[in-house]
Amino acid sequence: MVVVGGGVAGLTAARDLAAAGHDVSLLEASTEVGGKLRGREVAGVRVDVGAEAMLNRRPEGVELARALGLGIEHPAVASSRIWTRGGLRPLPRSLMGVPLDLDELAASGVLSDPGLERVRRETLLPPERLPEDLSVGELVDRRFGAEVTDRLVEPLLGGVYAGHARELSARAAVPQLVAFAERGSLLQQAAAIPTTYDVPVFAGLPGGMAGLTDALAASGGFEVRTGVTVRELRRLGPADEERFQLTLGATTDPVLLDADLVVLATPAAPTARLLADLAPVAAAELAGLEYASMAVVTFAFRAGEATALDAIGSSGFLVPPVDGHRIKASTFSFAKWAWVRGAGRGAVGGEDLLLLRTSLGRHREEATLQVTDEELVAASLADLAEATGLAARPVDTHVQRWGGGLPQYAVGHLDRVARIREDVARIPGLAVCGAAYDGVGIPAVIGSAHRAARALAESAPLPG
Repeated sequence: MVVVGGGVAGLTAARDLAAAGHDVSLLEASTEVGGKLRGREVAGVRVDVGAEAMLNRRPEGVELARALGLGIEHPAVASSRIWTRGGLRPLPRSLMGVPLDLDELAASGVLSDPGLERVRRETLLPPERLPEDLSVGELVDRRFGAEVTDRLVEPLLGGVYAGHARELSARAAVPQLVAFAERGSLLQQAAAIPTTYDVPVFAGLPGGMAGLTDALAASGGFEVRTGVTVRELRRLGPADEERFQLTLGATTDPVLLDADLVVLATPAAPTARLLADLAPVAAAELAGLEYASMAVVTFAFRAGEATALDAIGSSGFLVPPVDGHRIKASTFSFAKWAWVRGAGRGAVGGEDLLLLRTSLGRHREEATLQVTDEELVAASLADLAEATGLAARPVDTHVQRWGGGLPQYAVGHLDRVARIREDVARIPGLAVCGAAYDGVGIPAVIGSAHRAARALAESAPLPG
């Protein structure tokens, strides 16, 4: 059987199917596996330049890491700030930015007095009678006011989806918010809304999240082939012996590969192209799924020249787009992860380094990224200086661009996914998985891969 796509979804599906007894080949078009989990050296220290954490409250990511023999690390500093209204302000207790503690919200200074008064009136609102779906922003606007959406919800959702609150599906992106709104005032239910847990909210891996896909690829049991582009997928043979045929390589020198089972763990656009003839309904739905591009800029500073960053006592800050800055967030990796702090000790001529990152880019704002790497670095440094007072020059930098990196769960996304899966299910031996379907976070993507592999393993007899 064949798995197309070597990100965390494809690698997980390949591992699951190999463990079930199938002979699996994984095909990846780029020169390396890992997808959005990637490590690179900055000032001689290898750090994540893609996803750097996973939710701990969903079990799939942590369970897979432990099954691969990897250690788990939780943030050393978990508090974050909001850079808005001229200062770095504490992030009040919230559900994806929706405030749950009026005292914390008032003390933070994130909202104006009229905005704060509008939030207080949320307790007077009745339960929502919601349509099948609506945007997160629409729901938050009418319950808490536009200022909450603009200054709290937008930066949170921007960090997860690189999208816009007034376009993202509430039922797909924040289903808990919908459930509580349907019961009445969120502020009155705040005590019952879990935003902290008996275990930490986030988890990482010592050495970086890229270690997860490295370990998956090295775990054995399946073949990994990189630099292999799948250009076409067809169904061949009589009805009772149908197989798939994949066309690989360049158009001038195509290679044909037969397979009894196929998992497509690729982003929406290439999946749509491969399904165009086999599952046209699914292909059309996938072709309509939009993606956001973004960039991650990683910096290494001499610790002695960047004491202002350490003094903040935070894991970083989020930036509301309404404030007009270039960056949308900064993660103080040196503060958030003990392993990053340790890796920076004595890293350059015996001097300690502080490593941190900024992110830039949102859905339909690709023009902001159509500049040189040097301009992205300069824009990030300017915003860091304004936000924190940082005046140091970096020892080293790295710019990682993620073109079309994050799928946008628009209003109606759950129905879209249901239609895709219904059409794909008509093709025996075929499954899809990845960030386009059930969630963009690492555990959700792993869960999507488990689902695809389980469906094929249950429906197909083992070879021989």
